[in-house]
Amino acid sequence: MKGRSGHVARARAEPILLAEPDPAWAEAFAAEEARLRARFADIPVGRIEHVGSTAVPGLIAKPIVDMLIEVPDLQTVHDRIAPVLKAAGYEYFWRPTGPGEAGVAYAWFIRRDASGARTHHLHMLPPQSPYWDRLRFRDLLRARPDLAAEYAAVKREAAARHRNDRAAYARAKGRYIRRVMSSPEKAPKS
Repeated sequence: MKGRSGHVARARAEPILLAEPDPAWAEAFAAEEARLRARFADIPVGRIEHVGSTAVPGLIAKPIVDMLIEVPDLQTVHDRIAPVLKAAGYEYFWRPTGPGEAGVAYAWFIRRDASGARTHHLHMLPPQSPYWDRLRFRDLLRARPDLAAEYAAVKREAAARHRNDRAAYARAKGRYIRRVMSSPEKAPKS
């Protein structure tokens, strides 16, 4: 991302802290989904899914509830959703991707508690985004405790090595995720 703003640099510099599984994460998802549905009453929003490690019972996680939120397109996020969430105190991150640029365009938000700790990540995605594939990985971990245990070990090692480098932590996890999802005997059926 060119010309990173201060809030992006600050968010990327926050340390990786893993927590033991907490059943309250499912409740935090449900409460946030209800708040968002109320805020978006006049905005076309589709499904809202709980993803990431907090969505897998028994799995260690950064204690941040990740949510995938289906939107018609990213321009709707920029024009209609961002003003609503920014007014409610959410931090807004936008990464447009143009022709020839690597990566996928996305918009996401961070919600923090009164102490400034992250509580929720809201990932806004159109229905055709490849990021919806995260649901397959979530469902695989829910169905396969052996893989969830492997993934927990990967996360612990990545957090120990890259405590202050969120990008490196994500890359380390990403290698495992890609390997599992490309393995015919492990990958869930679509």
